[in-house]
Amino acid sequence: MNKRFRLSRSIDFKRVRTQGSSFVHPLIVLVKGNDLSSSLRVGVSVSKAVGNAVQRNHAKRVLREIIRPLLGQLRTDVEFVLVARSAINKAKFADLQIAVAKLVHKAKLTTQTPTAGRIID
Repeated sequence: MNKRFRLSRSIDFKRVRTQGSSFVHPLIVLVKGNDLSSSLRVGVSVSKAVGNAVQRNHAKRVLREIIRPLLGQLRTDVEFVLVARSAINKAKFADLQIAVAKLVHKAKLTTQTPTAGRIID
């Protein structure tokens, strides 16, 4: 994912988390900030509960790779944060793609419906 689409400062993460609304999945939590942003920006957060540094960095890379092809379909006036849950290490890539697509649709960040495989509730 291109760096211009990333949330990078801790103050931005805090703002999105305090002012935003959450959408939950067993693998990932999507926190959508207010719709007053001037551009699309995405943050990825992984806590130490997920595992050691190698596992956390792998989870961040996977989530960024999943969101990268969706950037063209997302609204351009919103910021959101993807928060990995501890079950992410045991999940398959396809299941994570479905989870992210479902959360993005539920948060109304895009008008398209998730089309990849089965939907996990």
